[in-house]
Amino acid sequence: MSAMKRKAVQQKSQIRWKRKVLAALLVAFCLASLALMETQYSRIVSLASLRHRFAVKPKIAFLFIARNRLPLDMVWDAFFKGEDNRFSIYVHSRPGFLFNKATTRSSYFLNRQVNDSIQVDWGEASMIEAERILLRHALTDPFNERFVFVSDSCIPLYNFSYMYDYIMSTSTSFVDSSFADTKEGRYNPKMNPIIPVYNWRKGSQWVVLTRKHAEVVINDTTVFPMFQEHCKRRSLPEFWRDHPFPADPAKEHNCIPDEHYVQTLLAQEGFEGELTRRSLTYSAWDLSASKDRERRGWHPMTYKFSDATPELIKSIKRILTISIMRLKTEENGVVERGSHPRASFLRESSPGPLLSTFLISRFWELAVDQKMNLNHARYFL
Repeated sequence: MSAMKRKAVQQKSQIRWKRKVLAALLVAFCLASLALMETQYSRIVSLASLRHRFAVKPKIAFLFIARNRLPLDMVWDAFFKGEDNRFSIYVHSRPGFLFNKATTRSSYFLNRQVNDSIQVDWGEASMIEAERILLRHALTDPFNERFVFVSDSCIPLYNFSYMYDYIMSTSTSFVDSSFADTKEGRYNPKMNPIIPVYNWRKGSQWVVLTRKHAEVVINDTTVFPMFQEHCKRRSLPEFWRDHPFPADPAKEHNCIPDEHYVQTLLAQEGFEGELTRRSLTYSAWDLSASKDRERRGWHPMTYKFSDATPELIKSIKRILTISIMRLKTEENGVVERGSHPRASFLRESSPGPLLSTFLISRFWELAVDQKMNLNHARYFL
């Protein structure tokens, strides 16, 4: 009997041991399955995130430089409508000004002001500092790939899709840049050798930058300080009581920082080969209208309500060529005056990308309502 009992006990012990082993194997299998499922889940999430990133189209950041409110906000509202995932908006206005329901009629501009704006004076380095502030904010969004500077008196002449496709179709920045102004005397020799005269450039403030070039601007610690110190506009007689009277006004360097900074910086850093050297912004300059030679050409022509005709808009669109300055060869640095066929720009899409006549006329109505002097009728011809 005792032998049979021992055998029975051994069998029960073996069964218990086998059950424990089986239980351990089941637990191990479950843990391994959970680990595998977690790994697969993480991989799926990662792939989904990657697919989402590739599915999201790159955006254009519109960088508005405004005094206070944007009087043409409803024109831009119509321009942006339905394109929410392809653009972002940043506004630099005077410190303390907020874009809320009391100051803008467009939801696109609500709370889009930067929170570290500065007081900007025309013809001073504060203007390019405002541009740098806007770029710093816009670069925090990794999907912003192009950066367009826009005036508060600027309107779009084409619809969003046309503009978006045109800007994104090239890997270059649009920067109006020419070899300078040797007769105007804007270059200050005190900038040498940090900014040599052969890198001095002049052009329009209203540029379109790639992300790479935008990062160059915000990371600049060399050219900007020189502009702050040595690039200053000539003092006008009405301001002489507020500033030291110049010994010889004719010998003052009349340097307008925003017309030189980006162009000179990109030349200094060796990026001119990555530029389309023209602006996408149109301004009409009337040099004969001013009786004061000191003010000729300082501001674009002002359009009044009486100028608002379909013929005006058509005349702007009929501009087929624009004069540009381009490098003929990098080897000899020869500058050749040529023309860029604006007709190729117009042919990239069928007629129809233009904003409606109603919107264009509404632009003028809004301008008159705000008692605004429109010194820029411009943007995307």
